Amino acid sequence: MSGKPDDIEKAVAQSTGNRPLPPIDQWAPELSGDMDLVITRDGRWIYQGEPIAREATVKLFSTILRREEDGHYYLVTPVEKWRVQVEDTPILAHSLAVEGEGENRTLSITTNMGETLDISDQHPLTVGNYPNSEEPRPVVWVRHGVEARLVTSAFYDLAELAEARMIAGDQQLGVFSHGKFWKIGEGG
Repeated sequence: MSGKPDDIEKAVAQSTGNRPLPPIDQWAPELSGDMDLVITRDGRWIYQGEPIAREATVKLFSTILRREEDGHYYLVTPVEKWRVQVEDTPILAHSLAVEGEGENRTLSITTNMGETLDISDQHPLTVGNYPNSEEPRPVVWVRHGVEARLVTSAFYDLAELAEARMIAGDQQLGVFSHGKFWKIGEGG
């Protein structure tokens, strides 16, 4: 294989059949090399200096992307593994939906890949800060080490739902989703 997007797309299509998500946790090929693919902070997938034109290719690639213990991201097929560069997170969460109220609320995000994920134990929310900055970095776990970062407008929507709670003697700001309190900040 060449590491070209079209070749990788064909290999994945042949090996996954009609399954919605490829079983990349079962694939363990050797490293094929570094691919000239950069996923920018604003969510663009740039191959050899040009944005990947086909949205379907980008969506497929998002399903075969994993972050490994070494901190690097890889596109993985049954026979290839290509290291790619990610500037922040490979996926963006551009909208927040709210169902219910209070402790019975369910929050969900919709990503730029068209997936809707409930904030839950399966897709936990964490809010950290960027290194050397006070800028919040809200992310939701997607799968295989990959996270989706809430864009500013989605984070503001989340912050509007925040409430203060005493947790272990400290005042915490957070939101409820799926019966769990998700911390988003200090104070109150």
